[in-house]
Amino acid sequence: MHSHSYVNSAVRILKQYEGQGPLALFLKKYFSANKKHGSRDRKEIAHLCYCYFRLGKALLQVPVQDRILTGLFLCSNESNKILANVRPQWDQQIGLPMERKLSTIGHSLLITDIFPWKHELSETIDQEKFCESFLVQPDLFLRTRPGYESTVKEKLRKAEINFQELNLSCLSLPNSSKIEDVIELDKEAVVQDYNSQQVGKYLELAIASRCISGSRLPMAVWDCCAGSGGKSLLLRDVVPNVDLTVSDVRESILVNLRKRFSKAGITNYRFFVTDLTKSQSGVSATHDLIVCDAPCTGSGTWSRTPEQLAIFEVSKIESYSALQKKIVSSVIPQLKSGGFFVYITCSVFKKENEEVAEFIKNNKAGLDLIKMELLNGYDKKADTMFVALFRRSL
Repeated sequence: MHSHSYVNSAVRILKQYEGQGPLALFLKKYFSANKKHGSRDRKEIAHLCYCYFRLGKALLQVPVQDRILTGLFLCSNESNKILANVRPQWDQQIGLPMERKLSTIGHSLLITDIFPWKHELSETIDQEKFCESFLVQPDLFLRTRPGYESTVKEKLRKAEINFQELNLSCLSLPNSSKIEDVIELDKEAVVQDYNSQQVGKYLELAIASRCISGSRLPMAVWDCCAGSGGKSLLLRDVVPNVDLTVSDVRESILVNLRKRFSKAGITNYRFFVTDLTKSQSGVSATHDLIVCDAPCTGSGTWSRTPEQLAIFEVSKIESYSALQKKIVSSVIPQLKSGGFFVYITCSVFKKENEEVAEFIKNNKAGLDLIKMELLNGYDKKADTMFVALFRRSL
């Protein structure tokens, strides 16, 4: 009885949702207005909605209910009560390999139908593995801050929250883990994806190269698209003695950044609101390191927000690529000779990644590419990111 009710509720929600903001926020508002659903009901119905969107661009012609159940079947590895009641023949085959499950559903479906734009992907991405990752809920990753590594792990153990220690400071947890009341976020640990943490290696490389050059002054760093400050928090933990400036086009996000910095004990920094797509007249080259975590499609994170994949239009790639080129052209003149520029996206599209890196390399400001890398996350239940490190000629 409950199974059919859950599916019907999910159908109603999906027919109302038109991509107006994150699905998680829409669900919160829906359940707030429909208080008949208990906590377990909300969890089951929300899961069905996400299973629907995890099919991406596949089976768009299939009725909503069938698509929900197909998504649930492909996303499940163990027997499921809803499938057992509504599609028992599928539930009996839940443990089959993906290839056989695809032949079971009664629809013509290739795994690559989920994300069909192979020709737009960065070249090192395995399209099939990337598409299959959409059927898996990513992990929650924590970066423990210096001095709090043992404290955080002990608190998680005491709260009986399972975790894996990937390295000294990186922990992976089930995505549903409730950690807000267990650890002091931003003070003791930061919620930060695995590959976002790997960007720290590029920051360390820039800092080490500068030290080799003999400079002893605090490094003047500008996080020009700072967002909520995750990269700046990482930078401060990698090298505390930096002269830090942060900026963003959104004043509201800088309010959130300042709250996070306060919790993290960071007080000595400058911040300002700016639109980097507009001419920066009268600027001077004052920064040793510029970190540009550029606005992008966010396609490397869509396994967390699969509704974004479902509503995405491929024409947007070109728009983001043009925006990124405007931003880097605006900020590069503010980099000192011998200074470092780190370009970052959470995109899987080559027009936002390698092609922008090539644009930066060919910029008349004279930036040499030191290293670039696509950080694959689809084999780690993590986000996929792109990072490139440049140095301005002396």
